[in-house]
Amino acid sequence: MSDMRLSDEERQDALDVLSEHVRTGRLDIDEYAVRSAKVTEAKLVSELIPLFEDLPSPRPSVLLAAPRAAAEPERVRESVLAGFAMRYALPISIAVSIAVLVLSRGRLFIVFALPVAALLLTGWRRR
Repeated sequence: MSDMRLSDEERQDALDVLSEHVRTGRLDIDEYAVRSAKVTEAKLVSELIPLFEDLPSPRPSVLLAAPRAAAEPERVRESVLAGFAMRYALPISIAVSIAVLVLSRGRLFIVFALPVAALLLTGWRRR
């Protein structure tokens, strides 16, 4: 297993796991920068092992020895949808707000509360 070549998706998963460790305070920004650069340059699974040895769960899926459950594809699809919503909620709400403001000729100024609400919700959800 450790001699297998990494896919782009596996590298991205490893970067996401490193980000989670930064969010939980296990890694500081400098350690994250060093490790994420090594993940980006990694070609083999064995190159990822030393980057996660001193970290608890979560781990990149490529380093997990246990087989995946049958329900895993559904969870992946949910995380893709959640990622899309988290990534594009603010830009979409800003565009809708501007369109409503222009079409209402400034009478619906309250519509600018939508991007603020989206920003607060997405910011708090990430923790």
